[in-house]
Amino acid sequence: MPKDDGAPEGALNLDDFLCFAIYAAGHALNRIYKPLLRELGVTYPQYLVMVLLWARDDQTVSSLGEKLFLDSSTLTPLLKRLEALGHIERSRDPSDERQVRVRLTKAGRALRAKAVRVPACIDEATGLTPEGIRRLQTEIKTLRKTLDSRHVT
Repeated sequence: MPKDDGAPEGALNLDDFLCFAIYAAGHALNRIYKPLLRELGVTYPQYLVMVLLWARDDQTVSSLGEKLFLDSSTLTPLLKRLEALGHIERSRDPSDERQVRVRLTKAGRALRAKAVRVPACIDEATGLTPEGIRRLQTEIKTLRKTLDSRHVT
């Protein structure tokens, strides 16, 4: 039996996919971020690492990976690029040689002054109220947690 849109029952319709709505919104957000981050000379994943380090300097690679939901094979090349840019330095933890610590350099700390305006630009671009942004963040975080709890490896 055809649906109202003329598609047969059980047809796959991209507009009905929650995952596609999130994927497309992510791309739209990245288009807003791109010129802002180009001014900082970093990519979006690099920016996220810097935001974590600006909030609390001197973290382990594993701690950063947990917060960003990235494994070390993805995070390490990203950190190497940030180190090459002069924003961070990596070193073995003297109390546990298995751990690599990540610290901001003077240039990395200075970059924060340029980056401080980025969140407000993004918030404005969404067209949402501060309450709307918080509500949407809460719903998305809840969705992620629910999906993570059901993920089977």
